[in-house]
Amino acid sequence: MRQGSVRRVNLTVLSGGTLAEQDDATLARALMADDPRAPRVAWQRFAPMVHRILKRTLGPGADVEDLVQEVFLCLFDRVKTLREPKALKAFVIAISAMTVRAELRRRRTRRMFWLDVAAPSPSVHPDPEGREALVHFYQILDRLGAQDRTAFVLRFMEEMELTDVASALHTSLSTTKRRLARVWQRVALLVERDPALTHYLSSLDREALQ
Repeated sequence: MRQGSVRRVNLTVLSGGTLAEQDDATLARALMADDPRAPRVAWQRFAPMVHRILKRTLGPGADVEDLVQEVFLCLFDRVKTLREPKALKAFVIAISAMTVRAELRRRRTRRMFWLDVAAPSPSVHPDPEGREALVHFYQILDRLGAQDRTAFVLRFMEEMELTDVASALHTSLSTTKRRLARVWQRVALLVERDPALTHYLSSLDREALQ
C-alpha cells in the first residue's frame, strides 16, 4: 500500500474518534496499513460472531478456541488481499467457513483411521431432553458434507442473507439457492425420521400452545 494511503487511514481515524468507533472499511484499511491498534479492534468486533459460527457448525462439545485464533491469524495474514475494504465482515465470514470445512475434513479423516477415539465433552444444557435432541440434531448434520453443513448453519442458524452465504462459500447465488433447498429438504426428512427429535419438537409445540 502506498504511504499516502496509510496517512489517509490515520487521519480518518483521528478525525472521527477511536478506531473502535470506525466502520468496517476504515478498520480494514487500518489492518492493511499495519496499524498496531487494528488487530485488537478486529478481535473485539468479530470474535463473538466467529466463535458462534464455529460452535454452531461443529456442534456441542467442540472446543473452538484454537480455531477462532486460527481464523484471526488467517485474517491478519490475508487482509491485504481484500479488494473492497467495506467487505471486511464478509471476508471474516468466508475465512470462518473455510476453517470450519477444514476442521470437518480433519474430523472425517480421523474417523476413517479410527483416530478420533475420545468422546466429546457433553454440552452444558439445563434440559436433559433438549440436550439429547441437540446431540441427535448434530448427528444429522454429521451426515452432510462440509460445504452443505456450513451453508445450512450460515443460512438457517446464523440467519445470514443469501448473498452473504454465497460469498462465504465462494459460489454463485443461484448455486447457493439450489444447495440450500436440497440441504433443507434432506435435514427436514432426517429430522422427521428421528424419534427423539420429533418428540422434543412436539413437546415444544405443546408448550407454545399452553
